[in-house]
Amino acid sequence: MAPKRRSRVRRPGTGRTARFSSKFTSLVEPTVIEALYRALQAGVSIDLVIRGICCLRPGLPGVSETIRVSSIVDKFLEHSRIFYFENGGNPDVFLASADWMPRNFLRRIETVFPIEGPALQARIVGDILPIVLGDTVKLRELQPDATYRRRRPLDGAAPLRSQVALQQLAREAARDSAELTPPFVPIVRRPRAASQVEPAGPGRTRQSA
Repeated sequence: MAPKRRSRVRRPGTGRTARFSSKFTSLVEPTVIEALYRALQAGVSIDLVIRGICCLRPGLPGVSETIRVSSIVDKFLEHSRIFYFENGGNPDVFLASADWMPRNFLRRIETVFPIEGPALQARIVGDILPIVLGDTVKLRELQPDATYRRRRPLDGAAPLRSQVALQQLAREAARDSAELTPPFVPIVRRPRAASQVEPAGPGRTRQSA
């Protein structure tokens, strides 16, 4: 994924839209943080949802003024890792097993893979990421002084709790798929016929072979 990241950093010079959105658990690796700073200075729009540790500092003048970093901690402990490059209308979407920490890059075997199916890309980019980024109940925004501030819904807007919204999205998808697939028919074990059971002595029975 590193070549993809470097090519997207150069994308703003072409006049095409350059945006990077990601959701994962921890951001610690210094080389990745430096690459994100360079991307910001090149004009890339970046949104990060990082549940745990984040060593990147948003809001630094001339360095990271335009990045948005947030954290969501709710009922379910999430471990999804999503990486979305807008790429001027030709999006690249990746899912991965690893966070951006030294141990993941240097001491573990991890996997990252592209999502190439248009329907799956649309599901992630059009449904899942907007819900996560739009949370106004459990999302907290990282401030330049390393504190977090809870995001509140705008006046008159309904609150959005991303985990609840994603559960509803999954239920709707399950209903839709049920309409397209045959109903599940469980396998029921039928009782043996009486002819298959033989007497084996007083008060006992023995199954025939």
